[in-house]
Amino acid sequence: MQIAVVSLFPEMVGQVVEYGVVGRAVERRHLALTCHNPRDYAGDVHRTVDDRPYGGGPGMVLKYEPTAGAIREARAALPAGSPVIYLSPAGKVFDQGEAQRLAGLEGFVLLAGRYEGIDERLIENEVDEELSLGDFVLSGGEIAAMAVIDAVARLLPGVLGDDESAQQDSFMEGLLDHPHYTRPESIDGKRVPAVLLSGAPGGKADWLADDYGVM
Repeated sequence: MQIAVVSLFPEMVGQVVEYGVVGRAVERRHLALTCHNPRDYAGDVHRTVDDRPYGGGPGMVLKYEPTAGAIREARAALPAGSPVIYLSPAGKVFDQGEAQRLAGLEGFVLLAGRYEGIDERLIENEVDEELSLGDFVLSGGEIAAMAVIDAVARLLPGVLGDDESAQQDSFMEGLLDHPHYTRPESIDGKRVPAVLLSGAPGGKADWLADDYGVM
């Protein structure tokens, strides 16, 4: 899997590969991550990537030329057909089903917006789809990009120590995960359910089915 991120803050996005599951995915070469900065495609000495919006209004808008340059560079390094995904409040909500879909691709580009957004012509000419983490505002798309990368990475074969772990994650069957317990058996007046301590064949499965509807 190859993922490219277009961001004004590549150092921020790069942190996602330094730890945990995503770090192991990169170390084991199940995932390759590259970052592409629109500032590298700015045509002036100040490396300007934003400007005031036509028609007035607060804030700034990411300019077309430098952002398009970074997107094209990112896409050119990925397998043919890799989509460009803009992380936008207007996009389809990212959920576990979307994570599974993306995990089945050879690669994709994540475009992290900033300020008031990006020039609409970028969406028309360079973006294939839009995804959103939900109805709230972030300062930029980098955190959203990191969330997508983490959710997708754990679904790649060989990334988790036990491949069944991903299959039993919350939302894989449309439901939240069931409660989990570990030692000690009793703490602060709360005990582990007896059925989990009995060792009876099928005991845990019956408990999950009866109490949580998990088969």
